[in-house]
Amino acid sequence: MSKISPLAFIDPEAKIGENCEIGPFCFIDKNVVIGDNNVLMNSVTILYGARIGNGNTFFPGAVISAIPQDLKFRGEETTAEIGDNNRIRENVTINRGTAAKGKTVVGSNNLLMEGMHVGHDCIIGNGCIIGNQTKLAGEVEIDDNAILSSTVLIHQFSHIGGYVMVQGGTRCSMDIPPYSIIGRDPAKFCGLNLVGLRRRGFSAETINLIHDAYRFVYNSNLTVKEAVEKIKAELPETPETKYIVEFIESSKRGLTK
Repeated sequence: MSKISPLAFIDPEAKIGENCEIGPFCFIDKNVVIGDNNVLMNSVTILYGARIGNGNTFFPGAVISAIPQDLKFRGEETTAEIGDNNRIRENVTINRGTAAKGKTVVGSNNLLMEGMHVGHDCIIGNGCIIGNQTKLAGEVEIDDNAILSSTVLIHQFSHIGGYVMVQGGTRCSMDIPPYSIIGRDPAKFCGLNLVGLRRRGFSAETINLIHDAYRFVYNSNLTVKEAVEKIKAELPETPETKYIVEFIESSKRGLTK
């Protein structure tokens, strides 16, 4: 049985799972589905189109599934989908999708820190940490296990690779390749995220291979296309090198230099 404050408002059409805690002054709209074992502290707002999994914790002031901040939005049926075991801290805002993708997605086991914003149609993977006041514009994609520090600004349509570290205050308008550190102003490639990779259990051999791949991309006179061909020709194909190649080849905004 869920524990629901008498000072919370829940629309009769909303679906609430088992063993949830819903604090005072929470607002849960119609067309909302919330799974089991979720905790909504006081003053959390869950709006039309939210789809929430299990075991999440929402801190005071979070607003989930507000309509997009996009003038092209015409009231179409879209969703904001959140997986399992996320911690959504104070005043986080997650907008629902537009006709472009139809949904905004936050995966599982993420930590979204105070005041950060997830724009419409963003896709955030699993195991990510996104710092205080960081802002994601519309249709940003973030792969698994990325870390973005505080007050990072991400341009719309950008793609951020897995296992990256983006330094605080960075403004990113291009794609960020996996396994890297990005920082400074304007944003620059600062090498591999060595600490993060070691903590995640990457072997020295694998890290050296990733380093070799990025030598072709960043420390040579090759074009990006030539660097990719050199990676394919001269380095063994592993999950890591394949990911790097596929990330670069699919980049629409170009790589952060």
